[in-house]
Amino acid sequence: MKTIIQLTVNGEPVEAAVEPNQTLLQFLRDDLELTGTKHGCGLGDCGACTVIVDGMPVNSCLVLAVQAAGREVLTIEGLAENGKLHPIQQAFVDKGAIQCGFCSPGMILSAKALLAANPKPTEHEIRTAISGNLCRCTGYQKIVEAVQEAVKTIEGMEVS
Repeated sequence: MKTIIQLTVNGEPVEAAVEPNQTLLQFLRDDLELTGTKHGCGLGDCGACTVIVDGMPVNSCLVLAVQAAGREVLTIEGLAENGKLHPIQQAFVDKGAIQCGFCSPGMILSAKALLAANPKPTEHEIRTAISGNLCRCTGYQKIVEAVQEAVKTIEGMEVS
C-alpha cells in the first residue's frame, strides 16, 4: 500500500505516493525524473547516489523514500542557480575533475556538504569527506584540487 509523503526537493515542495520499500534513489530518478543522482552499486558502497538530506550527505540507495518525508533533499540538479553552475561544480569543470562524470554528482554534493560545515577544510578533511565516493577515472587528486579551488572561490561568500 502506497504512502503519501511530503518533502522539499531542490527547494520545491513535493507530495507523492510511494511504495513502502521504494528507495529515495528510485523516487528521485523514477518518479521525479532527477537522473543526475546515479544508481551505482545499490549497497551504499560507491557513493554515486549521494544526495544531501537536511544538510548531510547520504547514500540515497540506503534511505527509503518514506524516511525523507518532511525533510529537505538537495540533488545535483538543485545546485546551479539561474543557469549558472555552483562554484563547486565550476571548479570540478575547471580542474578537470570530471571525466566520465558518473561519480561527479555524488562527489560534488559530498564536497558541498563539507564546505557548508567547514568552509576551510584541510586536504585530509577533503579526502575524508569524499572517501565514501568511488571514482575510477581521476585518481582523486583532481577532485581534491577542485574542492580546494572551490574553497578559494567561495571565500567571503555564503555557501548556498
